[in-house]
Amino acid sequence: MIAVTFDQIKVAYAQATVFADLTWDAHDDRVVGLVGPNGCGKSTILKAITGEVRPSAGAISTRSNLTVGYLPQSVSFPEQASVFETVRHGAVELSKVEEELAKVESQLIDPAVYEDEDALTAVLHEQEALLEAYNRLGGPSLESRIRSVLHSLGFRKSDFDRSVSILSGGQKKMVGLAAQVINQPGLLLLDEPDNHLDFAGKMYLEQFLRNYNGGIIIVSHDRYLLDLVVDEIAELEGGILTRFPGNYSEYVVEKEHQRALQEKRFADQQKETRRLEQSAKRLLTWGAVFDNEKFIRRGQNILKRIERMDKVERPYQQREMRLSIDGWRGSTVVLEAKGLSKVYPLSDGSSETKVVLDHLDLLVRHGERVGLVGANGSGKSVLFRLIREQETPTSGDVTRGPSVVTGYYAQEHETLNLDLSLIDNLRHAAGVSDTRAMQVLLRFAFTYDQARRPAGDLSGGERSRLQLAMIVLQRGNFLMLDEPTNNLDIRSAEILEDALGELEGTVLVISHDRYFLDRVVDRIVELKDGKLVNYAGGYSEYADKVGLHPQSDAEAGS
Repeated sequence: MIAVTFDQIKVAYAQATVFADLTWDAHDDRVVGLVGPNGCGKSTILKAITGEVRPSAGAISTRSNLTVGYLPQSVSFPEQASVFETVRHGAVELSKVEEELAKVESQLIDPAVYEDEDALTAVLHEQEALLEAYNRLGGPSLESRIRSVLHSLGFRKSDFDRSVSILSGGQKKMVGLAAQVINQPGLLLLDEPDNHLDFAGKMYLEQFLRNYNGGIIIVSHDRYLLDLVVDEIAELEGGILTRFPGNYSEYVVEKEHQRALQEKRFADQQKETRRLEQSAKRLLTWGAVFDNEKFIRRGQNILKRIERMDKVERPYQQREMRLSIDGWRGSTVVLEAKGLSKVYPLSDGSSETKVVLDHLDLLVRHGERVGLVGANGSGKSVLFRLIREQETPTSGDVTRGPSVVTGYYAQEHETLNLDLSLIDNLRHAAGVSDTRAMQVLLRFAFTYDQARRPAGDLSGGERSRLQLAMIVLQRGNFLMLDEPTNNLDIRSAEILEDALGELEGTVLVISHDRYFLDRVVDRIVELKDGKLVNYAGGYSEYADKVGLHPQSDAEAGS
């Protein structure tokens, strides 16, 4: 059933139009993956549905009695609130009814009310109406629903009383999702819900979305998730929204097919138009030379025929980065860690310590593409810091080959100086001229205007592209990449995957992007309990071998 209708809406900020004349029907009985390049307006569509953004033209109509839940990209909660309390606070309408019921109950013990028959009758009627609303909103079953939702998202009973402030970013996102779902909305809007989730978290999320009783619109760059949960892809590109039935992989095939057909129709029409224009030009020339009115009329008729043709638009081409990483041969043994340990003192001031890495060994040879995986907090970033000599190991050694030059991609973009311009970031990182830096920036889809602005003005996806530009200029033959696809749109992630496939060099990458791992790496090393375990192949082979799947409800509740 149609839940929301967009009728030729337009949204513009200052002088920039996000989209115009956009028409779309969103349903409450399917899962829709909303995809498109960074900055194309996907989040704006979600905010328009909630009313946070109002279109400057057109109309948005919502089905009566439709309830909408919205999970934005960034979520924040009161610092001291527990997981359970935070989810309960999400039941906003029910909380209002409970507050009103409390007021009514206090009135019922007031002598001025219970001694006045008319006043008592009015208050009792009000209480009856509030109790009906309380039952309609699921008040009696609220706490059991909270427990059920939290269990389905991977939280254990022991997690319920934990402060939200100590949770990881991915766990906070799941709490935010639970706080929306507890209202049982007919339409659920999710903006990058999978960000910062580890593999287990992603699988809980996928199972939850597949079982959700209602409509979902999900903005995500996780192609693996889009393959598993969506019934339909809605692509926003160049201000135009196009619907494709099926999951992400089916969308890719169909889009390529449609693009090829449109390119052929466009080329055929351009060829026919040129032929007719040449014919009209000859006839008009002959008519003028020989003073022949018949030739002139025929030439004019051909021009009118061209004007009446239904024009085939050239397929939209999004500006995208052109990434090629040169690399070079270098040492046969690129990296070797032997007996590597890292122990930290506990932050509570006691003499006890926490073992993060426990006498692990790692050997990486030239040409390998190695994926480093593990649960959030398992120590992957610690291992990267030890390899890059940013920290000293408690014991053990790390050795890099003598002709190894490392290129590093930081998850939080720490390699960028946000106060410097884009050009100056490249100049300082790679020692290149302004001209060379500008050439590279243009290849990475930046404009001349952006090049002189501070890097701090860039979006997350743009900062990711700038970091990749720095890696290209540094010409490393050993790339250490920490979640390189986190802020990239799907097309940019595919370009990176293709470039890494052609690299003459070695890659060690931390990633929770399962699609990326399947396309890029030939070996997975899992960091678990301070040790590394090797698995040949990409993510799919690794998942098969370790039996990666969500726990049962019984296990989750323990």
